Amino acid sequence: MTQSVPEPKKAQWRKRITLPRMAAAAALVVLVWLSLLIGADTLSPTQVVSDPEALELLLASRLPRTLAALLTGSALAIAGLIMQALVRNRFVEPSTAGTAQSAALGILLMTLLFPAASLGVKMIGATALALLGTSVFMATADRLPVTQPHLVPLFGLVYGGVIGAVVTFVGWQTDLLQFIDIWTNGEFSGVVRGRYEFLWGAGIIVVLSWWIADRLTVLSLGREASIGLGLDYAWTLRLGLLVVSVIAALTVSVVGIIPFVGLVVPNIVSRVIGDKLRASIPWTALAGALLVLGCDIVGRLIRYPYEIPVATVMGVVGALLFLKLMRLRPSHA
Repeated sequence: MTQSVPEPKKAQWRKRITLPRMAAAAALVVLVWLSLLIGADTLSPTQVVSDPEALELLLASRLPRTLAALLTGSALAIAGLIMQALVRNRFVEPSTAGTAQSAALGILLMTLLFPAASLGVKMIGATALALLGTSVFMATADRLPVTQPHLVPLFGLVYGGVIGAVVTFVGWQTDLLQFIDIWTNGEFSGVVRGRYEFLWGAGIIVVLSWWIADRLTVLSLGREASIGLGLDYAWTLRLGLLVVSVIAALTVSVVGIIPFVGLVVPNIVSRVIGDKLRASIPWTALAGALLVLGCDIVGRLIRYPYEIPVATVMGVVGALLFLKLMRLRPSHA
């Protein structure tokens, strides 16, 4: 009898990822289709073809909203992945490390100091405050005991809560609480054509993160190890902080704070793909986009024709996923 010859490793790898790719592509097509058709005024393909008003609704509202959800989800997931590499802790993300709250504070200050400024100018201020807030978090996190990794996310929650309290207090004193609610409770109901285009910048940042993925993977080994391997540690660290800050500023300015995306998605992907960022970044971006778009569709259907903000739905779904991840054993034990 002839013995079967084992397949090459590359062929086995291709076979292993073919099914997930097909499933992800099918899920993306289905969710995009549902997002385009579901709303207070339900559309159908025949209406879009025959009715000019239905086509205008699709192009002016449904399509921008769908693209905004995809861009936001992928960007937030990548921001969480990069922040976890910078801090070397699996339990942090921009919304639990003070980055998103600092971006909201930056927008608030820019609104108070320069009320006539455009959204792009306000984003610059949000990026600067997000960069400052994240730098303070990382400087403090480096002083915490390495043997107690759970102290880092606990400190991040307290730190972000303090900044959020400052934002609320300033908004209350200046009668801007309504605006603050928009920035801190993420939703896509206000996304229309001409109101989401800044999020394409987040898509560019996602591509940039793939370009520096190998450097970030080396950075995650620690300062001494990365310098020993010839990496410019300070430059890579600053670049990673800038990427996270820009993503936080863009998403908070356009759609608000959406929790848990950057926390659960990188952890799920790393259990399947591993810790090499160049391989995991495309899957992390895709999984984040699918998760946020799916939660947005659920928020539209729960109290149809009314909506529940995607941040509320994501808070429930993300908390359940996080608790499940906490109970699972490490994949590389």
